[in-house]
Amino acid sequence: MTDTNEGRHKIVIVGGGAGGLELATRLGQKLGKKGLAEIYLIDASSTHIWKPLLHEVAAGTLDETEQVEYLAQAHRNGFRFRLGRMEGLNREKKEVYVSPTFSQSGEELIPSRTFTYDTLVMAVGSVSNTFNIKGVDEHCMFLDSTSQAFRFQKQLVELYIRRHVSRSASIDKPLSIAIVGAGATGVELSAELHEVTHLLAVYGMDQAGAVKITIIEAATQLLPALPPKLAISTQQQLVKLNIDLKLGRRVVEVTKDGIETHDGEFIAADMKVWAAGIKAPDWMHQLDGLETNRINQLIVDEYLQSSDTDIFALGDCAACPWAGHEHNVPPRAQAAHQQATTLAKTIINRLQGKPPVKYVYLDYGSLVSLGKYSTVGNLMGNLIGSVTIGGFIARLVYLSLYKMHQVAIHGYFRTAMLTLSNLFRRGAHAKIKMH
Repeated sequence: MTDTNEGRHKIVIVGGGAGGLELATRLGQKLGKKGLAEIYLIDASSTHIWKPLLHEVAAGTLDETEQVEYLAQAHRNGFRFRLGRMEGLNREKKEVYVSPTFSQSGEELIPSRTFTYDTLVMAVGSVSNTFNIKGVDEHCMFLDSTSQAFRFQKQLVELYIRRHVSRSASIDKPLSIAIVGAGATGVELSAELHEVTHLLAVYGMDQAGAVKITIIEAATQLLPALPPKLAISTQQQLVKLNIDLKLGRRVVEVTKDGIETHDGEFIAADMKVWAAGIKAPDWMHQLDGLETNRINQLIVDEYLQSSDTDIFALGDCAACPWAGHEHNVPPRAQAAHQQATTLAKTIINRLQGKPPVKYVYLDYGSLVSLGKYSTVGNLMGNLIGSVTIGGFIARLVYLSLYKMHQVAIHGYFRTAMLTLSNLFRRGAHAKIKMH
């Protein structure tokens, strides 16, 4: 089955994460609504949630209204959404191959399809890098996608309920959750899970302190993206929350019952979460001859263009040079946001016969939220240099990053209405999802 329209320039964007969705929305408004191009967004999920919020989805503390329906977003903004997972590419024919979509019962809902393109943008994001460690794929949960986060949340609730119903007057041992990786995802998830434990105790579902949360990290410091001073501050906060930190411990094997480290220690865990490093999906490695690096990212130039002049990449799946630095642009939401803005200009110029726009990464710093407990980070700029912030101000800046993403896909008025709606909903709804 081929999905194509003759005549107009065809732009296919694969991946509806922060960068892909912002790009599709912007191009739909600038080109699609005016009939200047056909824009297709392809994603394996039907809804979008900003990836830095997936730890809140996993903990059950995120309001479900934060989800964006791709079909509705496409209808409002002049592009077309197609549900499916990319499985191949033919550069000579300029075709993208999408695998069939099946129901939960295994019935084929949508057959395999072929999409032709004039301009192709790869924005498929990243997945966890397991480093081929034994047992990780079989026994660990991941937070790479919305569906995985919901699966984690469902399993977490089931464990809590089973424990609440079957426990005796005295609890033999606490429910144990082990998180491998002390980057932003692991640290933020641990704080959010601590808050959930506290709320469940308030609701009478569990006893305070009946859940043990452990972070296992191969490095000797938390949060390598942050300055040591901030990492130490975060570590002190986690210790206050009674989160057990196993730093300098390299995982060598994961089993059904727990995690073994290089020094022979075995850490028992009822739930195991892998958040230690990322890579682009394995199927992107040497995608029809496109040049990739060791973690499967497409190698692009300063215009986000691959070795094929008709194929671009942005976000976590792109290895983009960072001017003045030895390493590439870091895989952060702010980078994807900036790249989407730049690439939209380049593609519009491309249709008008104008030169591409060079992408220059502006590092605004790093922020880590510990839920209601704290937010820490550093802000960077040409005028202010690097400034350490924390507490209420840091929380406002952290929230503003998400609001920037919402504005990019919804506009200012709709974002304001959504924000007000969520404020009212919080007073009438439970703080955690229990289903």
